[in-house]
Amino acid sequence: MKLIRPFIYYREILNYVSMLIISLLIGLHMWHYTRLLHKKSPVCCFLLRLVNYMKPTYQTLIGFIGTIALCSCTVGPDFVSPSPIIKQTYTSKSTSQFGSQHIELNKKTSLTWWKEFHSATLNGLMEQGIKRNYSLTAMRESLAQAKELVSASQGQLWPQAGVNAGIGRQQYGPATFGPVNLRIEPFSYYQIGPNASYTLDVFGGIRRTIEKRKALALYQQHELDAAFLTLTGNIATTSLTIATIKARIDVLKDIIQDDEKNLQLIQKSFTVGSSSRSDVLSAQSQLTNDETLLPSLYQQLHVAQNELNVLLGTIPTHSHSLIFHLKDFTLPKKLPLELPSELAHKRPDILAAEASLHAASADIGIATAHLYPNITLSATLLQEGVIPGAPLSISPNAWSLLGNLTTPIFSGGTLRAQRRASIHAYQSAFAQYQEIVLKAFYQVSNLLYALKHDAEELALQKKAMLTAKESLRIARLSFTAGVVGVLEVLDAERLYAQSRLGYVNAQAQRYQDTIQLYLALGGGLHP
Repeated sequence: MKLIRPFIYYREILNYVSMLIISLLIGLHMWHYTRLLHKKSPVCCFLLRLVNYMKPTYQTLIGFIGTIALCSCTVGPDFVSPSPIIKQTYTSKSTSQFGSQHIELNKKTSLTWWKEFHSATLNGLMEQGIKRNYSLTAMRESLAQAKELVSASQGQLWPQAGVNAGIGRQQYGPATFGPVNLRIEPFSYYQIGPNASYTLDVFGGIRRTIEKRKALALYQQHELDAAFLTLTGNIATTSLTIATIKARIDVLKDIIQDDEKNLQLIQKSFTVGSSSRSDVLSAQSQLTNDETLLPSLYQQLHVAQNELNVLLGTIPTHSHSLIFHLKDFTLPKKLPLELPSELAHKRPDILAAEASLHAASADIGIATAHLYPNITLSATLLQEGVIPGAPLSISPNAWSLLGNLTTPIFSGGTLRAQRRASIHAYQSAFAQYQEIVLKAFYQVSNLLYALKHDAEELALQKKAMLTAKESLRIARLSFTAGVVGVLEVLDAERLYAQSRLGYVNAQAQRYQDTIQLYLALGGGLHP
C-alpha cells in the first residue's frame, strides 16, 4: 500500500536541523551581499537602513522568525486517493438483455432517475420529500456545522487579538518595602489595552487539523448525498410497495368474487341433487379462507402508507390518498451501467469512506506534529492609571513581548504511541474502504443477475397464470356438464389464484430490482 510514506522520527529531526543550518547560512550570505549592494540598489539600501534602525533585540527576533519561516514544513503523509482494484465486468458472462429491458453500457445515471418510471404522482412525492424530510434536513445542518468548523480551524492560522481590561483597589503592607518606613495609602487603579498572540505553524500541525476538518466536511457532504439517495429510493420503493399491496388486494377481491360465484353454482347443483352437502361446505370454506386474507393486506397497506408519510414529512391524516397502482409505473426499457472502475467515484458511501480515510491520514500528521516544538509569540500593551489621589509615580504604560517555545522531551512514550495509534486507525479505515468498494461491486453484480432472473420468472409466471386460467375455465364447464366434481373446480381455482398473486409479486420484484440498480450505481449524484 502506497498511501502512507514511512516516517522515522530521528530522520525528521536530522532533516529539520539541516534545514535550520542551511537557512542560517543563506541568511548570512544574503546579509553580506546586501551590505555590498546597498549603494547600488535602493531596495537593499532601504532594507539595510530599516534593520540597522531597529534595536538588536528586534533584529534577533526578526531573524529568528525568518529562519523559522524558511524551515516550516508539514509533517505527516500527503493523502493520495486510493485506487481500488476492481474487475472490468460485473458478471462472468455478458448480461445486457432482460426481457423487455436492456443495458446501455457507459450510460450515465440521471440525478432524477425516478422520472424514468414516468409516474407524475411519484415525481410529485419526490419533490415533497426532498423539501420536507426531517432526516435530510438534519443532514443538511450537519454539513453546515462541518463547514463552520473548517472556518473555525482556519482562523488558527491568523494572529489572535483581544482586549484586556480591569479595575481594582489595592493596599501595600509595611513589609512590602523592607526596612524603609514608607506608607502608601490604599488606591484604586484601572488597566486596559490590547493583546495579541500568534502560533507559528512550523511543523504543520494546524494545517493538518484544517485538512482533517475539510475531509470531515467532505464526509458530511457525501453522507448528505447518501441520505438523499436513500430517501429517494425509499420513497420509490415504498410507493411501489403500496401499489403491490393494492394489486394483491384487487386480485384477492376478484378471487373472492369467483368464490362466491362457485358457491352459488354449487348451491344450485345441490338444489337439483347433483352435488352433496359436503361440496357446498367445501365451497363455503374456500370463500371464508380467502376472505381472511384481506385484513392482513389492509394492515400492510396502512403501515406502508404511514411509512411514506414519514418520508414525506407529513402527518399521516390523509393516508387514503396515497394509493398507487402498478399500471401507474412504466418499467424503464434502457438501464444505465458504467464500468466497475468508475463505481468508486460515483457512490456516496464509497466517497464518504474515502473522505474518512483522508481524515485518518491527516490525524497521522497531527500526531507527528506533536512530536516537535510548538512556538507561540504573544504581545500585550496596557494603559494603566489610578484614581485621582493616588501617587503619581506609577507608570501609565506597560507592555510585554514574549516568545514561548514548548517541546516534548520525555512523555513516557505517549506521543509516539498516539502516532502509532493514528497509523493503525488509518489502516483500519483503509480496510473498511476496500470492503465498502467490494460490497458495492457485488451489489451491482447481484442486481444484474436479479434482473435477468426477474425477467425469466415474470415470463414463467405469466405462462402459469394463463394456463391456470384456462384450466379453471375447463373445470367449470366440466362441472356444469357433470364430468368432474366440485373438488376439481376448487383445486383449479386455487391454482389460478396462486398464479395471479405470483404474477403480481414477480412484476413488483422486477420494479424493485430496477430501482435498486439505480441506487447501486450512485443515483447520478456524481456524474
